[in-house]
Amino acid sequence: MNKKIVIFEVEGGSDKWINGLRKDTMPIVKAIENLGWLCEVLYFRDEWKDEIYEYTKVHFSGFISRINPGNLPFGEDLYFETLRKLSESGIVAISHPDEMLKLGAKDILIKLKNTPFATEDTYGYQSIKEFRDSFPFRLAQKQRVLKQNRGSTGVGIWKVEILDDTKTYENEPLPLDTLVQCTEASDNHVEMHTLDNFMTLCEKYMAENNSMLIDMPYLPRISEGELRLLLIANKPIAVIHKKPTNSVDAFSATMFSGAKYTVFQTETFPNLIRLFEDNVHLILKNAKLKEYPILWTADFILDFDEIQNEKYVLSEINCSCVGIPEKLIGDFENAFASEVIKRIESNYSCKIK
Repeated sequence: MNKKIVIFEVEGGSDKWINGLRKDTMPIVKAIENLGWLCEVLYFRDEWKDEIYEYTKVHFSGFISRINPGNLPFGEDLYFETLRKLSESGIVAISHPDEMLKLGAKDILIKLKNTPFATEDTYGYQSIKEFRDSFPFRLAQKQRVLKQNRGSTGVGIWKVEILDDTKTYENEPLPLDTLVQCTEASDNHVEMHTLDNFMTLCEKYMAENNSMLIDMPYLPRISEGELRLLLIANKPIAVIHKKPTNSVDAFSATMFSGAKYTVFQTETFPNLIRLFEDNVHLILKNAKLKEYPILWTADFILDFDEIQNEKYVLSEINCSCVGIPEKLIGDFENAFASEVIKRIESNYSCKIK
Protein backbone atom coordinates (compact mmCIF):
# COMPACT_ATOMS: atom_id res chain seq x y z
CA MET A 1 0.00 0.00 0.00
CA ASN A 2 1.37 3.39 -1.07
CA LYS A 3 1.06 5.91 1.73
CA LYS A 4 0.00 8.53 -0.79
CA ILE A 5 -3.33 10.29 -1.32
CA VAL A 6 -4.41 12.44 -4.25
CA ILE A 7 -6.87 15.33 -4.01
CA PHE A 8 -8.84 16.11 -7.15
CA GLU A 9 -9.64 19.75 -7.87
CA VAL A 10 -10.93 21.55 -10.96
CA GLU A 11 -9.74 24.82 -12.45
CA GLY A 12 -12.03 27.78 -11.97
CA GLY A 13 -15.21 28.28 -10.01
CA SER A 14 -16.21 30.74 -7.31
CA ASP A 15 -14.94 28.45 -4.52
CA LYS A 16 -11.25 29.07 -5.30
CA TRP A 17 -8.67 31.12 -3.41
CA ILE A 18 -5.79 33.16 -4.90
CA ASN A 19 -3.67 30.00 -5.32
CA GLY A 20 -6.32 28.47 -7.61
CA LEU A 21 -7.34 25.88 -5.00
CA ARG A 22 -10.15 25.74 -2.48
CA LYS A 23 -9.14 27.50 0.73
CA ASP A 24 -9.22 24.30 2.76
CA THR A 25 -7.25 22.14 0.29
CA MET A 26 -3.72 22.99 1.44
CA PRO A 27 -4.64 22.69 5.15
CA ILE A 28 -5.95 19.18 4.34
CA VAL A 29 -2.71 18.37 2.47
CA LYS A 30 -0.61 19.49 5.45
CA ALA A 31 -2.78 17.56 7.92
CA ILE A 32 -2.32 14.37 5.88
CA GLU A 33 1.43 14.93 5.62
CA ASN A 34 1.66 15.55 9.38
CA LEU A 35 0.36 12.00 9.82
CA GLY A 36 3.24 10.57 7.78
CA TRP A 37 1.51 10.27 4.41
CA LEU A 38 2.19 12.10 1.15
CA CYS A 39 -0.53 14.10 -0.58
CA GLU A 40 -0.69 15.58 -4.07
CA VAL A 41 -3.28 17.80 -5.79
CA LEU A 42 -4.33 17.15 -9.40
CA TYR A 43 -6.65 19.19 -11.59
CA PHE A 44 -9.24 17.15 -13.46
CA ARG A 45 -10.12 17.82 -17.08
CA ASP A 46 -12.22 15.58 -19.30
CA GLU A 47 -9.44 15.36 -21.89
CA TRP A 48 -6.99 14.21 -19.19
CA LYS A 49 -9.22 11.49 -17.75
CA ASP A 50 -7.19 8.53 -19.12
CA GLU A 51 -3.84 9.96 -17.98
CA ILE A 52 -5.30 10.83 -14.57
CA TYR A 53 -6.67 7.32 -14.21
CA GLU A 54 -3.36 5.64 -15.06
CA TYR A 55 -1.26 7.98 -12.93
CA THR A 56 -3.56 7.68 -9.90
CA LYS A 57 -3.84 3.89 -10.14
CA VAL A 58 -0.06 3.53 -10.02
CA HIS A 59 0.87 6.12 -7.41
CA PHE A 60 -1.92 6.41 -4.83
CA SER A 61 -3.90 4.34 -2.35
CA GLY A 62 -6.85 6.73 -2.08
CA PHE A 63 -8.36 9.82 -3.62
CA ILE A 64 -10.29 12.74 -2.12
CA SER A 65 -12.77 14.47 -4.42
CA ARG A 66 -12.86 18.22 -3.76
CA ILE A 67 -14.76 19.20 -6.91
CA ASN A 68 -18.14 20.89 -7.01
CA PRO A 69 -19.73 19.04 -9.96
CA GLY A 70 -21.29 22.34 -11.02
CA ASN A 71 -17.78 23.67 -11.74
CA LEU A 72 -17.04 20.92 -14.28
CA PRO A 73 -17.47 22.68 -17.65
CA PHE A 74 -18.94 19.65 -19.43
CA GLY A 75 -20.83 18.07 -16.54
CA GLU A 76 -19.95 15.33 -14.08
CA ASP A 77 -20.35 12.20 -16.24
CA LEU A 78 -16.73 11.66 -17.29
CA TYR A 79 -15.43 12.69 -13.88
CA PHE A 80 -17.68 10.21 -12.10
CA GLU A 81 -16.78 7.54 -14.67
CA THR A 82 -13.09 8.06 -13.83
CA LEU A 83 -13.73 7.91 -10.07
CA ARG A 84 -15.68 4.67 -10.48
CA LYS A 85 -12.89 3.08 -12.51
CA LEU A 86 -10.36 4.08 -9.86
CA SER A 87 -12.53 2.62 -7.11
CA GLU A 88 -12.96 -0.61 -9.07
CA SER A 89 -9.18 -0.81 -9.47
CA GLY A 90 -8.76 -0.78 -5.68
CA ILE A 91 -8.16 2.92 -4.98
CA VAL A 92 -10.17 3.97 -1.92
CA ALA A 93 -12.77 6.58 -2.86
CA ILE A 94 -13.52 9.57 -0.65
CA SER A 95 -16.27 10.05 -1.65
CA HIS A 96 -17.49 7.44 -4.13
CA PRO A 97 -19.78 8.79 -6.90
CA ASP A 98 -22.58 6.54 -5.64
CA GLU A 99 -22.42 8.28 -2.25
CA MET A 100 -22.55 11.68 -3.96
CA LEU A 101 -25.54 10.68 -6.06
CA LYS A 102 -27.51 8.78 -3.42
CA LEU A 103 -27.06 11.40 -0.70
CA GLY A 104 -26.36 14.60 -2.62
CA ALA A 105 -29.38 14.31 -4.92
CA LYS A 106 -32.56 15.93 -3.61
CA ASP A 107 -34.54 12.69 -3.92
CA ILE A 108 -33.02 11.66 -0.58
CA LEU A 109 -35.96 13.68 0.84
CA ILE A 110 -38.35 11.23 -0.82
CA LYS A 111 -36.40 8.24 0.48
CA LEU A 112 -36.61 9.67 4.01
CA LYS A 113 -40.27 10.68 3.79
CA ASN A 114 -41.45 8.17 6.38
CA THR A 115 -38.74 9.04 8.91
CA PRO A 116 -38.47 11.82 11.54
CA PHE A 117 -36.27 13.81 9.13
CA ALA A 118 -38.70 14.72 6.35
CA THR A 119 -42.18 16.17 6.02
CA GLU A 120 -44.95 13.92 4.70
CA ASP A 121 -45.98 16.72 2.36
CA THR A 122 -43.03 16.02 0.05
CA TYR A 123 -43.38 14.53 -3.42
CA GLY A 124 -41.25 13.43 -6.34
CA TYR A 125 -42.32 13.78 -9.97
CA GLN A 126 -40.87 11.04 -12.16
CA SER A 127 -42.34 12.31 -15.43
CA ILE A 128 -43.47 15.56 -17.01
CA LYS A 129 -47.04 14.24 -17.11
CA GLU A 130 -47.02 13.49 -13.39
CA PHE A 131 -45.59 16.96 -12.70
CA ARG A 132 -48.24 18.71 -14.80
CA ASP A 133 -51.06 16.62 -13.35
CA SER A 134 -50.13 17.08 -9.68
CA PHE A 135 -48.26 20.36 -9.13
CA PRO A 136 -51.25 22.68 -9.91
CA PHE A 137 -53.26 20.93 -7.14
CA ARG A 138 -50.51 21.22 -4.55
CA LEU A 139 -49.65 24.83 -5.33
CA ALA A 140 -53.35 25.74 -5.00
CA GLN A 141 -53.19 24.81 -1.31
CA LYS A 142 -49.96 26.50 -0.19
CA GLN A 143 -46.60 27.92 -1.24
CA ARG A 144 -44.24 25.24 -2.54
CA VAL A 145 -40.51 24.78 -3.09
CA LEU A 146 -39.61 22.96 -6.29
CA LYS A 147 -36.11 21.46 -6.61
CA GLN A 148 -34.22 19.91 -9.47
CA ASN A 149 -32.77 16.59 -8.34
CA ARG A 150 -29.12 17.39 -9.04
CA GLY A 151 -27.68 20.83 -8.65
CA SER A 152 -25.64 23.10 -6.43
CA THR A 153 -25.55 26.63 -4.97
CA GLY A 154 -29.34 26.92 -5.15
CA VAL A 155 -29.61 26.71 -8.94
CA GLY A 156 -32.91 25.15 -9.98
CA ILE A 157 -34.50 25.55 -6.53
CA TRP A 158 -37.62 27.72 -6.70
CA LYS A 159 -40.02 29.09 -4.12
CA VAL A 160 -43.38 29.30 -5.94
CA GLU A 161 -46.45 31.23 -4.77
CA ILE A 162 -49.68 32.47 -6.31
CA LEU A 163 -49.39 36.16 -7.11
CA ASP A 164 -53.04 36.85 -6.27
CA ASP A 165 -53.53 35.03 -2.97
CA THR A 166 -57.06 36.37 -2.46
CA LYS A 167 -58.48 33.56 -4.58
CA THR A 168 -59.21 30.14 -3.10
CA TYR A 169 -59.31 26.93 -5.06
CA GLU A 170 -60.27 24.26 -2.52
CA ASN A 171 -59.72 20.90 -4.25
CA GLU A 172 -59.37 22.33 -7.73
CA PRO A 173 -56.11 22.70 -9.65
CA LEU A 174 -54.81 26.16 -10.43
CA PRO A 175 -55.70 27.34 -13.92
CA LEU A 176 -52.64 27.27 -16.17
CA ASP A 177 -52.88 31.01 -16.78
CA THR A 178 -52.56 31.77 -13.04
CA LEU A 179 -49.76 34.26 -12.39
CA VAL A 180 -47.12 32.90 -10.01
CA GLN A 181 -44.15 34.56 -8.33
CA CYS A 182 -41.00 32.42 -8.51
CA THR A 183 -37.85 33.08 -6.45
CA GLU A 184 -34.68 31.14 -7.27
CA ALA A 185 -32.43 30.20 -4.36
CA SER A 186 -29.20 30.82 -6.27
CA ASP A 187 -29.45 34.59 -5.82
CA ASN A 188 -33.02 35.25 -4.61
CA HIS A 189 -34.00 36.85 -7.92
CA VAL A 190 -37.73 36.96 -8.64
CA GLU A 191 -39.51 36.06 -11.86
CA MET A 192 -43.20 36.33 -12.75
CA HIS A 193 -44.69 33.60 -14.92
CA THR A 194 -47.97 32.00 -15.77
CA LEU A 195 -48.13 28.60 -14.11
CA ASP A 196 -47.96 26.98 -17.52
CA ASN A 197 -44.78 28.86 -18.49
CA PHE A 198 -43.11 28.11 -15.16
CA MET A 199 -43.79 24.39 -15.45
CA THR A 200 -42.41 24.46 -18.99
CA LEU A 201 -39.27 26.15 -17.61
CA CYS A 202 -38.88 23.37 -15.02
CA GLU A 203 -39.33 20.55 -17.52
CA LYS A 204 -35.75 21.12 -18.67
CA TYR A 205 -34.45 19.92 -15.29
CA MET A 206 -36.06 16.55 -15.95
CA ALA A 207 -35.05 16.35 -19.60
CA GLU A 208 -31.41 17.43 -19.13
CA ASN A 209 -30.68 15.05 -16.26
CA ASN A 210 -33.11 12.24 -17.10
CA SER A 211 -34.23 12.90 -13.57
CA MET A 212 -37.07 13.96 -11.30
CA LEU A 213 -38.37 17.07 -9.57
CA ILE A 214 -38.83 17.33 -5.81
CA ASP A 215 -41.82 19.26 -4.47
CA MET A 216 -41.96 20.20 -0.78
CA PRO A 217 -43.87 22.81 1.24
CA TYR A 218 -42.32 26.21 1.74
CA LEU A 219 -41.31 26.49 5.41
CA PRO A 220 -41.61 30.16 6.49
CA ARG A 221 -39.08 29.77 9.30
CA ILE A 222 -36.33 29.60 6.69
CA SER A 223 -36.23 33.37 7.34
CA GLU A 224 -34.71 32.49 10.74
CA GLY A 225 -31.97 30.57 8.97
CA GLU A 226 -30.98 27.03 8.13
CA LEU A 227 -28.95 24.83 10.49
CA ARG A 228 -26.21 22.81 8.84
CA LEU A 229 -24.67 19.86 10.65
CA LEU A 230 -21.04 19.42 9.66
CA LEU A 231 -20.28 15.71 9.94
CA ILE A 232 -17.37 13.30 9.98
CA ALA A 233 -18.85 9.85 9.35
CA ASN A 234 -21.89 9.71 11.68
CA LYS A 235 -20.58 12.25 14.20
CA PRO A 236 -21.71 15.91 14.22
CA ILE A 237 -18.64 18.13 14.62
CA ALA A 238 -20.19 21.61 14.38
CA VAL A 239 -23.43 23.42 13.59
CA ILE A 240 -23.39 26.22 11.02
CA HIS A 241 -26.25 28.71 11.18
CA LYS A 242 -26.97 30.04 7.67
CA LYS A 243 -29.06 33.22 7.84
CA PRO A 244 -30.60 34.53 4.59
CA THR A 245 -30.33 38.21 3.73
CA ASN A 246 -33.05 40.49 5.08
CA SER A 247 -34.58 41.31 1.69
CA VAL A 248 -38.32 40.66 1.35
CA ASP A 249 -38.12 37.75 -1.09
CA ALA A 250 -34.96 36.12 0.28
CA PHE A 251 -35.36 32.47 1.19
CA SER A 252 -31.98 31.09 0.16
CA ALA A 253 -29.38 30.20 2.79
CA THR A 254 -26.50 29.71 0.36
CA MET A 255 -23.33 31.74 0.74
CA PHE A 256 -23.60 32.73 -2.93
CA SER A 257 -26.95 34.43 -2.25
CA GLY A 258 -25.47 36.54 0.54
CA ALA A 259 -26.46 34.42 3.53
CA LYS A 260 -24.42 34.95 6.71
CA TYR A 261 -22.70 31.87 8.17
CA THR A 262 -22.00 31.51 11.90
CA VAL A 263 -20.31 28.43 13.40
CA PHE A 264 -21.49 26.97 16.73
CA GLN A 265 -20.49 24.04 18.87
CA THR A 266 -22.89 21.12 18.74
CA GLU A 267 -23.86 21.63 22.40
CA THR A 268 -25.68 24.81 21.37
CA PHE A 269 -28.41 22.78 19.61
CA PRO A 270 -29.00 19.66 21.77
CA ASN A 271 -32.46 18.83 20.32
CA LEU A 272 -31.17 18.87 16.75
CA ILE A 273 -28.15 16.73 17.68
CA ARG A 274 -30.38 14.25 19.51
CA LEU A 275 -32.75 13.99 16.52
CA PHE A 276 -29.84 13.36 14.19
CA GLU A 277 -27.93 10.88 16.33
CA ASP A 278 -31.07 8.87 17.13
CA ASN A 279 -32.02 8.55 13.45
CA VAL A 280 -28.85 8.83 11.38
CA HIS A 281 -28.89 5.07 10.74
CA LEU A 282 -32.08 5.63 8.73
CA ILE A 283 -30.14 7.76 6.26
CA LEU A 284 -27.71 4.92 5.62
CA LYS A 285 -30.54 2.39 5.39
CA ASN A 286 -32.82 4.38 3.09
CA ALA A 287 -29.99 5.57 0.84
CA LYS A 288 -28.82 1.93 0.61
CA LEU A 289 -25.21 2.75 1.44
CA LYS A 290 -22.72 0.52 3.28
CA GLU A 291 -20.91 3.31 5.12
CA TYR A 292 -21.21 7.00 5.86
CA PRO A 293 -19.27 9.58 3.83
CA ILE A 294 -16.30 10.90 5.73
CA LEU A 295 -17.11 14.60 5.20
CA TRP A 296 -20.72 15.61 4.61
CA THR A 297 -23.47 17.93 5.80
CA ALA A 298 -27.18 17.77 6.60
CA ASP A 299 -29.23 20.98 6.44
CA PHE A 300 -32.34 21.54 8.57
CA ILE A 301 -35.10 24.17 8.65
CA LEU A 302 -37.11 24.97 11.77
CA ASP A 303 -40.84 24.26 11.69
CA PHE A 304 -43.78 23.53 14.03
CA ASP A 305 -45.68 20.27 14.34
CA GLU A 306 -49.49 19.94 14.60
CA ILE A 307 -49.52 21.03 18.26
CA GLN A 308 -47.00 23.83 17.72
CA ASN A 309 -44.00 22.03 19.16
CA GLU A 310 -40.74 22.99 17.49
CA LYS A 311 -39.29 20.49 15.04
CA TYR A 312 -36.52 20.27 12.44
CA VAL A 313 -37.09 19.38 8.78
CA LEU A 314 -34.28 18.10 6.57
CA SER A 315 -33.90 20.24 3.44
CA GLU A 316 -30.88 18.61 1.80
CA ILE A 317 -27.69 16.61 2.24
CA ASN A 318 -24.32 17.49 0.70
CA CYS A 319 -21.35 15.18 0.27
CA SER A 320 -19.86 16.08 -3.13
CA CYS A 321 -17.59 18.96 -2.16
CA VAL A 322 -18.21 20.07 1.41
CA GLY A 323 -15.98 22.94 2.44
CA ILE A 324 -14.41 23.43 5.85
CA PRO A 325 -15.43 26.84 7.29
CA GLU A 326 -12.49 29.19 7.80
CA LYS A 327 -13.22 29.37 11.52
CA LEU A 328 -12.63 25.61 11.79
CA ILE A 329 -9.49 25.45 9.64
CA GLY A 330 -6.57 24.62 11.91
CA ASP A 331 -8.32 21.83 13.77
CA PHE A 332 -11.15 20.25 11.78
CA GLU A 333 -8.92 19.15 8.90
CA ASN A 334 -6.83 17.10 11.35
CA ALA A 335 -9.87 15.02 12.32
CA PHE A 336 -10.77 14.70 8.63
CA ALA A 337 -7.26 13.58 7.65
CA SER A 338 -7.19 11.01 10.46
CA GLU A 339 -10.52 9.55 9.32
CA VAL A 340 -9.35 9.43 5.69
CA ILE A 341 -6.21 7.48 6.56
CA LYS A 342 -8.11 5.22 8.94
CA ARG A 343 -10.60 4.31 6.20
CA ILE A 344 -7.90 3.70 3.59
CA GLU A 345 -5.93 1.46 5.96
CA SER A 346 -9.13 -0.37 6.93
CA ASN A 347 -10.03 -1.03 3.30
CA TYR A 348 -6.58 -2.39 2.51
CA SER A 349 -6.58 -4.50 5.65
CA CYS A 350 -9.89 -6.08 4.61
CA LYS A 351 -8.48 -6.93 1.17
CA ILE A 352 -5.44 -8.63 2.67
CA LYS A 353 -7.63 -10.79 4.91
